[in-house]
Amino acid sequence: MTGHSYIVYGPLLAGATTLMFEGVPTYPDAGRFWATCDKHKVTQFYTAPTAIRALMAQGNEYVEKYDLSTLKVIGSVGEPINQEAWEWYDQKVGKGKAPIVDTWWQTETGGILITPLPGITDTKPCYASYPMPGVQPVLLDTNGNIIEGNDVEGVLCIKFPWPAMIRTTYGDHERCRQTYFAAFPNMYFTGDGARRDEEGRYRIIGRVDDVINVSGHRMGTAEVENAINEHENVVESAVVGYPHPIKGEGIYAYVILQNPVADEEVFKKEVFEVVTREIGPIAKPDKIQIVEGLPKTRSGKIMRRILRKVASGDITTLGDTSTLLNPEIVESIIEGAAE
Repeated sequence: MTGHSYIVYGPLLAGATTLMFEGVPTYPDAGRFWATCDKHKVTQFYTAPTAIRALMAQGNEYVEKYDLSTLKVIGSVGEPINQEAWEWYDQKVGKGKAPIVDTWWQTETGGILITPLPGITDTKPCYASYPMPGVQPVLLDTNGNIIEGNDVEGVLCIKFPWPAMIRTTYGDHERCRQTYFAAFPNMYFTGDGARRDEEGRYRIIGRVDDVINVSGHRMGTAEVENAINEHENVVESAVVGYPHPIKGEGIYAYVILQNPVADEEVFKKEVFEVVTREIGPIAKPDKIQIVEGLPKTRSGKIMRRILRKVASGDITTLGDTSTLLNPEIVESIIEGAAE
């Protein structure tokens, strides 16, 4: 969806110029994005939080030596962005002047549905902010009742149709109906959980199937990851649930470090302290595995089903891994989990 419609067709239809390069953002060094923006005077830049975190970990010198004054808007897409990455992106790339549009949408929505409008609406770290004109999001409880008011949390659905929404799935219309329109009557089910703050902004917590139920306490994996990422030595983390004999579900955290640690137990205690401070003791991970990388698709999304399988000890059917950017990392994670 992004590659075809947003990078090629849309800009051409609007008479805009699109700039693409082949490769990864860390080759020949971690300044590749910013060198390209400087050289070609890029005005709008759009990437995923995964890429932002990876570049942030390489150090500020790779971004500070380039002139990014032509940037008018910088965007984030693909997953919820944690606060540390948002603030680095804002200060080091946008220089506090180019607004961040933290966009929420899906391939199935055909376009952005929730986002700040640059230069018009305010921005807030970790919040996709407000719905686009005409888009009517609602939060539902598990029984399908609409949750009114602000400072609330629930399942994100869309109440009325909008342009470009999915109408069918090629060759399997019933699957489309069951997946998106049958969960709650007269609603489009996004599959995401969300929080609405006091001013009506929306924060995407993560996939509903990525909500962990620990001893009756429901929490989104994204908020636990956000807390873990606050540790100064953590580059990125991925959290999944796994069967726990007492709690029902336990929290399994895969963590990428900026620098190796001399004592893993000391590091884990530090993570527990950060998570307890940010969320509470109930959110402390039961297991922390330090990994070299995470299994990601070429668009930068973490393939969590693989991590859930490894966490639960079920590695007999990992499914198709051919679309991964780094399939070799899966074997490394399995070996680390066994140890």
